[in-house]
Amino acid sequence: MHTIDRIIRVLFAVIVAVLYYKGTVTGALAYVLIAVAAILLLTSLVNFCPLYSVFGISTRKNSK
Repeated sequence: MHTIDRIIRVLFAVIVAVLYYKGTVTGALAYVLIAVAAILLLTSLVNFCPLYSVFGISTRKNSK
């Protein structure tokens, strides 16, 4: 996973958290967004995305 990909995931998680705590996003949508944000945050912290490996996607630059 490339650094930019990780940064975007963390920023999304932070934005969702702020929107939730400010009360902008509520109800079922809030819980769905929090779940997605948590998954994105976790995958960015462990530097691995299971969906990327399933679909053969890589955002990491080639070291050639």
